[in-house]
Amino acid sequence: MGRLVLNHSTNIEGLIPILRKLALDINIKTITPAVISKARGRSSKLTIRLSVKTINGYKAIARKGKTAQEVFISTDLSKEELKKIIDIYNAN
Repeated sequence: MGRLVLNHSTNIEGLIPILRKLALDINIKTITPAVISKARGRSSKLTIRLSVKTINGYKAIARKGKTAQEVFISTDLSKEELKKIIDIYNAN
């Protein structure tokens, strides 16, 4: 079971419950929500999309409305395996 790092006082609405469920996966070590920024486009519902590979995992972007937030996921999973897990939560 992974660890969810809650070091920000603000997060995108609805993001933390999804990250808690994601952290339950045995292959995920740590999930860290990071910088919040404004996006140009508009996303009607909360979606999480994998971005780039990092030293110990991947960076993902969570978007809802005009707000975007970086999420760092520490894991040994491949990008395809992690994408499948994230897509399960994006479907809801």
